[in-house]
Amino acid sequence: MKLVDHSRESLIEYTVRQSMAVVPDGREDAFRGAIDVHMDEALERLGRCIDACAPWRAGQFNVLQSSQHCIYLYLLSNTIWKRSGDTAAATRLFLMNKAFNGIDLFYEIAMPEVFYIGHSVGIVLAKATYGNYLVLYQNSTVGRHKDQIPVIGDRVVLYPNTAVIGRSVVESDCVISQGTSVINKRVPAGQMAFRAADGLAFSPRPDDLLQEYFRL
Repeated sequence: MKLVDHSRESLIEYTVRQSMAVVPDGREDAFRGAIDVHMDEALERLGRCIDACAPWRAGQFNVLQSSQHCIYLYLLSNTIWKRSGDTAAATRLFLMNKAFNGIDLFYEIAMPEVFYIGHSVGIVLAKATYGNYLVLYQNSTVGRHKDQIPVIGDRVVLYPNTAVIGRSVVESDCVISQGTSVINKRVPAGQMAFRAADGLAFSPRPDDLLQEYFRL
């Protein structure tokens, strides 16, 4: 994958310098070492995601593209944590993502291989089951309630200001329309969910919707 305006080494240094602006504790050498060990795997994961997302140029990562930067920081933090258990480096990256991109996406969250972020600001993602080809927009929230954890199927779109909370199940090929909250509810496969006076209303999801987001 091509790194736009960067080499592998300069991307590492760029990430370290960003970290110093958020967590200026003088431990950048240890952080740099953790990134160096796990960078290649993280970029491989990022490349698969970028290549599958239709709005982005396949085979290229631009760190100045904010949504790509957001996914890069998550994947790097998650890779470091999974492979080494290094919570210090992973936490730095988590905090950087909050500071730069306005997203709460902890490194322990198991995101799918392919997901697309339209605008990251205000997104909060708790531990849940996330299906592949997920679309997220600003102020979308996935939240657990005690031991009740949402389940989200494949090819689901969460438009702005949406929430999926508690024991909710959003089946595959669904859309949660803008401003709609799904709380302890089930959204049937292939449906678009809307707010209604008595809870939720449904209509069939457009068949061609995902062509806007993914190379399927």
